[in-house]
Amino acid sequence: MALLTKAIKGTQDVLPTDSVRWQYVERTLMNTAALYSFKEMRTPVFEHTELFNRSVGDTTDVVQKEMYTFNDNGGRSISLRPEGTAGAVRAFLEHGLHNEAMPQKISYITSCYRYEKPQAGRLREFHQFGVECFGAASPSADAEVISLAAAAFDALGVKGLTLEINSIGCPECRAKYQQALREYFEAHASELCDTCRDRLGRNPMRILDCKSPVCHAIAAEAPVVLDYICDDCRAHFDGVKAHLDAIGIEYKVNPTIVRGLDYYTRTVFEFVSTYIGAQATVCGGGRYDGLVAQMGGPQVPALGFAIGLERLLMVMQAQGCRFPGTEPCTVYIAPMGERAALTAAKLCAQLRAEGFTAETDIVGRGLKAQMKYADKIGAQYTVVLGDNELDSGRAMLKCMATGEQSEITLPDGLITAIYDRKIDAALGELTDSIEQSSFDSDK
Repeated sequence: MALLTKAIKGTQDVLPTDSVRWQYVERTLMNTAALYSFKEMRTPVFEHTELFNRSVGDTTDVVQKEMYTFNDNGGRSISLRPEGTAGAVRAFLEHGLHNEAMPQKISYITSCYRYEKPQAGRLREFHQFGVECFGAASPSADAEVISLAAAAFDALGVKGLTLEINSIGCPECRAKYQQALREYFEAHASELCDTCRDRLGRNPMRILDCKSPVCHAIAAEAPVVLDYICDDCRAHFDGVKAHLDAIGIEYKVNPTIVRGLDYYTRTVFEFVSTYIGAQATVCGGGRYDGLVAQMGGPQVPALGFAIGLERLLMVMQAQGCRFPGTEPCTVYIAPMGERAALTAAKLCAQLRAEGFTAETDIVGRGLKAQMKYADKIGAQYTVVLGDNELDSGRAMLKCMATGEQSEITLPDGLITAIYDRKIDAALGELTDSIEQSSFDSDK
C-alpha cells in the first residue's frame, strides 16, 4: 500500500535515534546563554507580514522571494517567521521590556521558514538558537555576545571555526558607502544578473551577497566598507577588537561581510566552518541599533546572533564530536500471565516514580520474545514474574551485561536492589576516574 503522503520538500523528521543529539545541543546552548544571564523568550511562529517587511527589509531576498506569506480568514497578511530577531523586538516593545533595567538579555530556540532551494544544512523549515541583547551600546557588549557564541561552541566540542568580523557603519556613513557602491556597480550594470540590476537602485550592498559567479567576481573588486565608516564607527570597531583581544578570542577582519538582513549596523560577524564542504556560516550576527526605534519604540541599541542548528549538527558530526547516548532502560519486567502482568505494571509505576526507566510487556509476547526485546532495548536488568514468584514474594534480578543473578523480595526489594547497584556503579566510576588521574599525574 502506497503512503498517503510524505514530508514536504525542504522539511525533515527528527527520529528518536537523532532527537537525543538535538536535545543535548539545545540544552548546552541554553545553559551557556544562562551563564551570561540570558533568559528564554518564546514568540509565535507567525506574525503580521509588515513586521518582517519593516525589520528584515523589503529589498532583501528573504522578503522578496523566501517568505511564506498568506492571508488568514480575516483577510490579514500573515507570514511564518523567516528569522527570530523581528519577533523578539516586537515582544520586547509590546510587553514593555524597554522600561525595565538594561541590558535586557533574551535567548531562544525557534523554528524558521524560508522558501529556498533545499540543500545540505539549508532547509525550508529550519531551527535556530539565538540571543538578543537590548540596551548596551558599548564595544564590550559586542565582545560579550561574540564570546557567548564562542563559549557555546567550546562547550559542544566544536573545533576549527573561524570568527570573521566587520563593521558596516552607521546609517550616515553607510549612505556614503552605498553611493560609492552604486557608482562602481553602474559601470558593470550590463554584466550583473537581473536580480542585482534591481538591487542596484534599491540597495547595492545586497549585490555583495549575490551567489552568481559573475556578480561575485565583480563584487570582489568593489569598494570596501571599512574605507567609508565614520570616526565614531571606527572607534567602536577598534573597541570591539580590543575587547576580543583582551579575552583571548581570535578573529579575522573580513571587509566583505555585510550579512543578509537590512537591520544590521556597525559590527557584523560570522563563525564559519569548512568541515561540511564549502565554507559555511554556522553562526551570524551583529548590531541593529536602529531597529527598535524603527519598529515604533524608543532609541535602544541592540545586538545578537543566530546559530543554525541543522548546520551546527552537520559540523559536529563531520568532526566526530561526542554526543551522549540515549538513557538505557533500567529494568525490564517480564510477566507470565495476567496476574503477573498486573504486578509488573504496578512495579513499573513504582520504579518510574523513583526516577528509573522501567518497561514491561504491553503487546502480548511470550517469555523468550520478551527477553529478546529486553536485550534489544538495552535493558540493564530483567526480572521474570510468574505464579511462583508472586506466591513466594521472591524473584531473580538478572544483570544483562554479566548474566549475574541475585534474589530479591517483592515488591520493595526490587527498588532497593536497583538503588544499591546504581550506587555501586557510581562508586566504581569514581574510583576508576581517581585511579586514572593518579596514573596520568605519575606519567
